[in-house]
Amino acid sequence: MNKNEKEKVRRRRTVFFSGSGQDEPKISKRSLGIFLLTAVCLLLTLIIVPKGGFIPDYYSPGDIASRDIKSPRDLLIEDKPLTAAKRDEARAAVLPLYDFDFVAGRLAAERVKRGLALIRSQAGGEQSPQDREAFQARVEEAFGLLLTDAELKALQALPLDDALSEQIGKVLQQVFVRQIVANRQLFETDRSQGIVVRNLQDQSETVRTDVADVVGLEETLKQADSLLAELSGLSTPQQKTLFKLMRQQLRPSLTYNQQETEIRRQQAWDDVTPVLFQIKKGEMIVREGERVTPAQIAKLRALRDLGRDNRGAQTAFGLMICTLLLIYASYHFSLINIRKFRPDSRDLLFLSLVFVGLFVLIKVAIFIATGLESTFAYIDSSSYYYAIPFALGAMLVRIVLNSESALIFSICSSLLVGILFGNSLVMALYALTSSLVGAHGVRYCKERSTLYRAGLWVALANAGLLIGIHFMAGRSLEVQLVYKLCMGLFGGLFSAMIVNGIIPLIESGFKYTTDVKLLELANMNSPVLRELMVQAPGTYHHSIVVGNLVEAAAEAINANPLLARVAAYYHDIGKIKKPLYFIENSGGQRNRHDKLAPSMSALVLTSHVKDGVEMAREHKLGNEIVDIIQQHHGTSLIKFFYDRAKSQADPGVQQIDERDYRYHGPKPQTREAALIMLADAIEAASKTLTDPTQARIQGMVQKLINNVFIDGQLDECELTLKDLHLIAKSFNMVLAGTFHHRVDYPEPVHIEREKEPENGKDDENTNRESAKKAENSKAPDAPYSTEDLKRLGMS
Repeated sequence: MNKNEKEKVRRRRTVFFSGSGQDEPKISKRSLGIFLLTAVCLLLTLIIVPKGGFIPDYYSPGDIASRDIKSPRDLLIEDKPLTAAKRDEARAAVLPLYDFDFVAGRLAAERVKRGLALIRSQAGGEQSPQDREAFQARVEEAFGLLLTDAELKALQALPLDDALSEQIGKVLQQVFVRQIVANRQLFETDRSQGIVVRNLQDQSETVRTDVADVVGLEETLKQADSLLAELSGLSTPQQKTLFKLMRQQLRPSLTYNQQETEIRRQQAWDDVTPVLFQIKKGEMIVREGERVTPAQIAKLRALRDLGRDNRGAQTAFGLMICTLLLIYASYHFSLINIRKFRPDSRDLLFLSLVFVGLFVLIKVAIFIATGLESTFAYIDSSSYYYAIPFALGAMLVRIVLNSESALIFSICSSLLVGILFGNSLVMALYALTSSLVGAHGVRYCKERSTLYRAGLWVALANAGLLIGIHFMAGRSLEVQLVYKLCMGLFGGLFSAMIVNGIIPLIESGFKYTTDVKLLELANMNSPVLRELMVQAPGTYHHSIVVGNLVEAAAEAINANPLLARVAAYYHDIGKIKKPLYFIENSGGQRNRHDKLAPSMSALVLTSHVKDGVEMAREHKLGNEIVDIIQQHHGTSLIKFFYDRAKSQADPGVQQIDERDYRYHGPKPQTREAALIMLADAIEAASKTLTDPTQARIQGMVQKLINNVFIDGQLDECELTLKDLHLIAKSFNMVLAGTFHHRVDYPEPVHIEREKEPENGKDDENTNRESAKKAENSKAPDAPYSTEDLKRLGMS
């Protein structure tokens, strides 16, 4: 791949991560953020919702158990067969309900008597056809049925005297007063267990087992037919007509209320509470190699269903909404209220992958813990969960991004961990504490041992928290606490091991410059620094001193000392291209700028920034160092050549544009970039001091910092006036140590003896020279000259 192809790949990557570019289509950060938020919430829901999927399902008794299975907690499981039996028993205990209509027989008898009385009142009189039709209608209304002409004549022919009326009344009383059911055979079935009789008049209910006075409808009709046959003075047509009247009026007075009976039986079935049996925590449900019994199958399925207590589309949808609101609210709050929380598209993608990857790892760890549970049955199943590296995600986020992002990540991930473990507040607290301690432990990862030191702190925090949780639950000292402590210690150290292995992959995949990467770049034997040392030794030495200056200043203002020092090593690598055009590399040779126009000299000086950026990207130094190289001069003025151009220009013909003599910027955006800008100028200016006393050093440092500040080069970074004071103090201390004085040691004796034979003239000249030096040493310090600074581009 040639240089042009590499540049195209770099530009495409820049467009994807930052959404910037002119020719390529822009990727909206908002669109990418919405997509990542939705994808993360969906994936987390799919990971969190399925619980208990590791419980094997045995479909029939006699299957061979593949492993030991213990109950992870105290369980109450429904005994479905026994519950069903008790509910059926309660349903069967509900007696059939019969409604008794006491007035039905009496009303029927009164209708018959009223009709016969109407016929008796019209006996013996002549009637016109119209009156006869009206009379027949009144009789039919009284009896409640239609009569033929023959039946009406038969009733009119009845000898309805007082004696016959009294006999018919007795027959009606005997027939209608008794309790009549429609089907005697079905009634006998219910009669064996008893019935509930409800009086429809007052709604009172009585339980009856003795129902001997209840007769069937057919039996009642036969009785009525026989009683009518015993009446004297009635012809056969008259008996049949009276029997028809009674048959029509006869209705069951005791009826089975099936609807109400079923309602009462269903209510009794529902009122029976499920029969539960208890399974203690750690109880062995089935052993490996055993034949599974029906009871064990019921326990296993209940255990599996219990683990899936929040499955289903509705629960998954609710969990996804909660996850979406949690992550979005945390992101929005942090973006507005936390100054350092400014993630770009690359950071959002990284956070999303770490979030999902952490929960995938936790899910796999739960699966492994389930397998270990059957292997080491004497260890409580919940103990294995404390070995899960919960601090892994927060440590990665802190190393790659910053503390603020790690804090938000820790809170969100810990809450979701609690949901994953069955809404467990203890697991959420454990994950949060582990994450915060781990993130704090890797805040300044200046060496790889820092990772393991942070892992040790996480392990100790886990152990302390487990002790507190154990005694908070009211449990005494027991062997399970030892197992939990071992798992917690292992979880902390395991987090550090995983982070140590993943960091290089993240650096390569996302092009991040982490502290671990900076440690590698700080190696002075790196190819770029070796080339700088060979091609531009003066610049190399200058970069080393600048690195010492910015490291001390960064520690003073609580910036990133490692980033500042490493960026200082590489900030002038662009001078490798034209080393002899920079005075520190000339080696006493003639200044090449003497033959160049001021504008050309300015172009040569500004080009080292562009060349440095290209070299940094070519050697994959990372975006942070590339940005500092691009910003370490800001838009400052190259004053020496600007003043020369103005002095050489014809005032009436040519106008000098100051913008042509300024660096192209941008201005420093971070505190580390601003430190390098200040240290770069101060270190270069310090070489112009003829007698670098402490007072001169302090005056030079203060003047240069003021000039940079007044020029507006620090407007876009986060340095405060207090920071500038601390920076100046730090620079003074380092420079004072650099320009230290040494004692003038006397020469050895044999050298002094060699000088004795010299002639007096030489002695005289030597003494004269020594006197001149002594005279010069007594002279006061020359004032600090600004001309020396102008040659460096500073005023």
